[in-house]
Amino acid sequence: MRVFKNRAFSKWAVKEGLSDKALLVAVDEIERGLIDADLGGHVVKKRVALAGRGKRGGVRTLLGYKVENKAFFVYGFAKNARANINADELKALRHLAKVTMPDFYIGAHAHYLRSSIITRDIAGFKTYYPDVELIVPTDSER
Repeated sequence: MRVFKNRAFSKWAVKEGLSDKALLVAVDEIERGLIDADLGGHVVKKRVALAGRGKRGGVRTLLGYKVENKAFFVYGFAKNARANINADELKALRHLAKVTMPDFYIGAHAHYLRSSIITRDIAGFKTYYPDVELIVPTDSER
């Protein structure tokens, strides 16, 4: 299982004091069937303990799980900050798991290999992988 986190989640995790080790423990627990909620569409809610505070004083994370044998941490919130996400946010996360996460992985792979990507989604790839060369087909190449 490969584990990823997006830029927004990563910044939030640092602010909350959430370590990569804690995220890996959370993924291990998920793989053993210990989840808080399967929200459908490859979206899982998982409580994660913070150092010295345990799960009760920890945070909630939402991740795309087992998307091509990968886990993507995409959103998190402190238990005292909000109770849950709303229906529109859940719909967006399901879409992210279905459509965007495979692209995210492709971008990560291209970045790692220093390869190019053929795509029409310039903004999507440039947001997370500004150094990856994009090859954009013209309309006459369709």
